[in-house]
Amino acid sequence: MAVTFYGWLFAISVLCSAFYIIIWHKHFDVNLSIIFTLVPVANAGYLLSALSQDADSALTAVKVIYFGGCFLPFFILHCILNMCQFEIHKRLSIWFFLICIINYACVISAGYSDLFYKGFSFEVIDGIPVLHKEYGVMHNVFYGMTIMYLAFGLIAIGYSWFKKKQVPRTIIALLVLPDILSVCGYFFTKFLNNPLEMVPLSYVLAQVIYLVIAHRACLYDVADTVIDSMVQETEIGYISFDFKYRYLGGNNVAKRLVPRLEKIAVDDVFGYDPSEKKILHYLDSFRSNHSDNTFLYTVKSPDGNPENDKYYNVNVNYLYDGNHKRGYIVTFNDDTENRKYIRLLDSYNEKLQTEVEDKTRHIVEMHDNLIMSLAVMVESRDNSTGGHIKRTSEGVRILVDEIVLRGELKLTKEFCKDVIKAAPMHDLGKIAVDDAVLRKPGRFTDEEYEKMKKHSAEGARVIHEILLNTDDESFKKVAENVAHYHHERWDGSGYPEGLKGEEIPLEARIMAIADVYDALVSKRVYKEAFDFKKADSIIMEGMGTQFDPGLKSAYEKARPRLEEYYGRGQD
Repeated sequence: MAVTFYGWLFAISVLCSAFYIIIWHKHFDVNLSIIFTLVPVANAGYLLSALSQDADSALTAVKVIYFGGCFLPFFILHCILNMCQFEIHKRLSIWFFLICIINYACVISAGYSDLFYKGFSFEVIDGIPVLHKEYGVMHNVFYGMTIMYLAFGLIAIGYSWFKKKQVPRTIIALLVLPDILSVCGYFFTKFLNNPLEMVPLSYVLAQVIYLVIAHRACLYDVADTVIDSMVQETEIGYISFDFKYRYLGGNNVAKRLVPRLEKIAVDDVFGYDPSEKKILHYLDSFRSNHSDNTFLYTVKSPDGNPENDKYYNVNVNYLYDGNHKRGYIVTFNDDTENRKYIRLLDSYNEKLQTEVEDKTRHIVEMHDNLIMSLAVMVESRDNSTGGHIKRTSEGVRILVDEIVLRGELKLTKEFCKDVIKAAPMHDLGKIAVDDAVLRKPGRFTDEEYEKMKKHSAEGARVIHEILLNTDDESFKKVAENVAHYHHERWDGSGYPEGLKGEEIPLEARIMAIADVYDALVSKRVYKEAFDFKKADSIIMEGMGTQFDPGLKSAYEKARPRLEEYYGRGQD
């Protein structure tokens, strides 16, 4: 009966340990692995005790039993402390382990000294071999050590239940059971005077509970479970090197991406073969600048079609052994789909941008044509200025070109474009001038001239209303200034506000030269066209009084082009 009982318990404990090996994971607590090693050994001792035929064989079986009995409490306590997230000082742990070794050494000395057993006798009771023992002082130490480990474990479990919210409740509850079972198994045998030991049964039940704990505990190690999940669910490759660039290993994904890895041996220095240069460049870049650790690795498609190429984000980081840096790890993350999506999005955006630009250009052209039509319509009411807006616009363009070429004034491209575009709008205010004044075939009276002078301020108002909702604020400002201030004079004697010098916006000062020059060389109802020499003389005399003297050199450079343009018989 005893042989059958202990035999089954030994077999079950071996099966539990075998199952633990099958489900073993690198993140399992090492103390659990030792527990699953010691329990079958202890249970084997109980089986040997049932098979013993004399005192010596029974004593040998006891020594095997105590191999588990002396060390299991130590490793169970450490398993509890680790899972409850307590840190035990290494020196203290070493002392505890030395006590276990000393205790077991005394067990082994049984039969030769009286430290553990002062004496013993053997008999068979109801077919069950029984070794009667008289305990020595070290057996009392064994009791004390076992009770101490049990107490420390229960205290740690209780403290974690009430104080450590990050320790899983399920694990804490399960950890209590093995300790309780071992105590129950021991006292069941002692107090009931049962010849069959219940401790091996408690060991087996504890193994089953520890299997549940091991399976469950891995789920709570977030860092490791996330890494494992990423490796399983995505195509991640990794290669590791030491600080001397010696190859340490890589997974199958990396070997597929970098075929050269199949041909080099572990511990070979990496980087001699040309195909290794790209990876070596990643390592060198990271070594020289730790923030430079992200790269793109492209795997060309065998069919030569770029659409089938694969793209990987490469990250280089330190390879850690605990808290110690031991080398480098290169990680490959498949980014093909993401890059294809970005490329598709870029293509769509580019197409959309082109369409928007085309539509915007069309709207701007319609807007400009509308403004030009309005300016032409206003000009058509004036008997004396036919073709004026076209000619002054070209005059402004010529002046702006020369200003830019000379470089004395730093004009932006946007400003130059805006001034040229605004030139046709400078006389829009004439729309508010009465026909009797505007179409008068001769010189104005003082009263009529005062009415005519209002066109500049009115022009600014009209342009403000037309461009009220435009997004181009810079053009709007330039256009208003050109219309409002192109009749101001450098000496302050102009209109409508009598601005002086640089108080007059630059765009209006440029417009003023082009406007007056056209008036001089063009035929009007009240005068004949002046020749270029006389017109030039009048403009030059006005530099510093009517016109900005800072524009004198630009005008002089522009004069040949102006004369050439007007000499072609422009209207």
